[in-house]
Amino acid sequence: MGIVIVEVCDMSLLSSSELENILETHPEVTVMRYECMDICNLCKMRPYALVNGKKIYAKSTEECIELIKNEVEKELFLYM
Repeated sequence: MGIVIVEVCDMSLLSSSELENILETHPEVTVMRYECMDICNLCKMRPYALVNGKKIYAKSTEECIELIKNEVEKELFLYM
């Protein structure tokens, strides 16, 4: 398991391939997919994920992926 955990709902607007790019560049990251994370109002409105428990969301998937990458970098910096 990684030191940074990205959690995503299966119904999320984020695709697996977008998240795989994060894994390729950061082997310390683990992506966990769940059938449902009980954040339905956010899930159906915007792409989102949890990074070490912190909600990351945006209006577009591209922006959300960038925000997730930034949060991953911040989390990794804490362990360096």
